Amino acid sequence: MDLSLLTTASQPTTEVLPALGLLPHRVSVLPLDAAALVDRNAGDVILLDARRDLAAARTFTRVLAAAELAVPVIAVLTEGGLIAVSAEWAVDDFVLDTAGPAELDARLRLAVERTTLRENPTPDQVDIGELTIDESTYSARLSGTPLDLTYKEFELLKFLAQHPGRVFSRSHLVQEVWGYDYFGGTRTVDVHVRRLRAKLGPEHDAMIGTVRNVGYKFVRPPEPSGRAGHESASRDPAADPGR
Repeated sequence: MDLSLLTTASQPTTEVLPALGLLPHRVSVLPLDAAALVDRNAGDVILLDARRDLAAARTFTRVLAAAELAVPVIAVLTEGGLIAVSAEWAVDDFVLDTAGPAELDARLRLAVERTTLRENPTPDQVDIGELTIDESTYSARLSGTPLDLTYKEFELLKFLAQHPGRVFSRSHLVQEVWGYDYFGGTRTVDVHVRRLRAKLGPEHDAMIGTVRNVGYKFVRPPEPSGRAGHESASRDPAADPGR
C-alpha cells in the first residue's frame, strides 16, 4: 500500500506514527501543502499529522476535500486531541499516534475498502444462474421461488454469491457476516451452511462448496443442460438434415 504522510515533523515515521516502521507499506513524506498532492499520485491513503495544531489541521482537511483527490484521509491525533474531533473534520477516519501496527493496518485497509465501495458500489441485486438475491428487499429466489431465509442465512448467501469462486475461511465469514464483536465461534458458520444447503435443495445445494481444511465458496451453477444441448446441436453438421 502506498501512503502519503503530510507532516512538518523532522523525524516523520518514527515521531508521528511509530507503528508505520513495523509495516511493509511504502511511505512518501510530504509537507502540509495541498499543492504537493496535485501534481503527483497521492497513493492509497493520506495520513495527516494533526497532533499539534488542531485548528489548522481541521482547516487543512477541508482543503483536501475541496481538492477532490478521491483518496481516503486519516488524521493522526494524540489522545488529548480527540476532544476536538467533530463532523467538521473532513476525514475518513482517525488513528492515535500510539496505535499499534495491527490497529493501524486495519484502519488503513478499511479506509481503502470503503473508498472502493463508494466508487464502485455493490449492485442491490445479484443474479447467478437461477439464483436471484435482492439486497434492497432482503429476499432471495431460486428458479423464481422465494427462499425462506433467516437474516444471517441471507447475509451469508449474499456474501458468498457476491464473490463466486473465492474461498473464505470460517473466521473470515464470521467477521464479514456476524461482525468483529461476535464471540460465538466459527461453528455457527457450519450450522448456517447446512441450513442454507437444505433450503437450496438437493439440486442446488452444491452452490455452496466446501474446501476441506479451508472454508467455503460459492460455486457458479452450470448452464442448463437443455440450452447447452441445443447450442451443441446447432453447431453439429450431422444435426442439419440439409448437409
